[in-house]
Amino acid sequence: MGTEKQVKELFILLKTIFKLGAIKKICVVVDSINVDDSSGSKANVALIVNLKEAGYEVKVFHYTQKEIHLTNIECVAIPERKLNGMFLLSRLERLFTRWTGINLNPFLEGIFGFSFTFFNDVASIKKALIKKSDFNPDLIITLSKGASFRPHDALLKLPQLHHKWMAYVHDPYPFHYYPRPYNWIQPGYRQKENFFREVSEKAKFSAFPSLLLQKWMGSYFENFLKTGVVIPHQLARYEIQNTTFPDYFDVSKFNLLHAGNLMKQRSPEGLIQGFQLFLINNPEAKENARLLLIGNASYHKEMLTAYQKNIPELYVCLSNKPFDEVQFLQYHASVNIILESKSEISPFLPGKFPHCVEANKPIMALGPYYSETRRLLGADYPYWSEVDDVENIAKKIEALYEIWIENKENLKLDIDNLRQYLGTEQLKIVLESL
Repeated sequence: MGTEKQVKELFILLKTIFKLGAIKKICVVVDSINVDDSSGSKANVALIVNLKEAGYEVKVFHYTQKEIHLTNIECVAIPERKLNGMFLLSRLERLFTRWTGINLNPFLEGIFGFSFTFFNDVASIKKALIKKSDFNPDLIITLSKGASFRPHDALLKLPQLHHKWMAYVHDPYPFHYYPRPYNWIQPGYRQKENFFREVSEKAKFSAFPSLLLQKWMGSYFENFLKTGVVIPHQLARYEIQNTTFPDYFDVSKFNLLHAGNLMKQRSPEGLIQGFQLFLINNPEAKENARLLLIGNASYHKEMLTAYQKNIPELYVCLSNKPFDEVQFLQYHASVNIILESKSEISPFLPGKFPHCVEANKPIMALGPYYSETRRLLGADYPYWSEVDDVENIAKKIEALYEIWIENKENLKLDIDNLRQYLGTEQLKIVLESL
């Protein structure tokens, strides 16, 4: 009788030779496939598209609440259940808040752990999965966005599917497990902890967009270290429809672009001051250099408005632009910027990382020493800096500007192994290793 390790190695060998239990059909249960509603939805759609590209038969159940179709992929829009008590309670709560201005949700979540709307959404997803029994997948992947994890709770309530369930964890959860400087504590955090502990224990497999996130979550729920694999946000083929430059973008300039939301913890002040210092040290660059910040940044509005008045070369748009427009600009910027919070560690893989890799322009990575972005770019990557190291940021911009002046065509990222890591080949290797 061989040891457990020998038996496992024999099984892997047999599976490789005879394709025993090979994954062919995949069911994806997801909050939204509307690429314009969040970076999370963009990442989820890219993964779905690449599952199909990798040769799997894919069926998608989504809770977008509108009909959306993905090319050559069967998509089922899950309707919201409305003839039940939980739906009625959720609507009464909304009406009460609208009429009185009093938000009951924190109080209710403190008692129940989640909102009435959450419970009804989960029940709606569960019902749809039970009803559509004609598709018998080999693997079920739950994808979510923000702090939702509704699809995960729906699968948790279907124990007959746990043996083929992969729970994809896109961010730390609950919120109080975010690294500093994030300091959110949600109402009902104990119930949320218990919920996610169950997810970690019941799902046959778990997946994370970054190795650092798997380790981070594994420090709270140790089973993730046993069941987890890394499936990064995907670099998927996307045909840009809008190929017209907006008025605020001059493609002939040296454009430093940051596209994406700037939350409270992601202050762009160090970047702006670094850009300002670069202009002081290189006054001739004022004719050519532009720093563009595009995306919601309501917390930093006052600071950004003040800097914009004093720096003509700074363009700030405090609203989100359509995905198509942003990706087109990323392809034509001189440098794309990934800006993270000031912290000791950033376990996140930013959703726009694959887009920046695909654009093949240098990435200026501003974030902690220990970050997934820096890990993937490499320890010797020349254009990384701490987010508040103003002098270093100015030097990085100057180095990039000198390359641009000499020959714009030399401003390339050109890290080929990243394209492979973010693509279908690596995705298939990971799934075939399950």
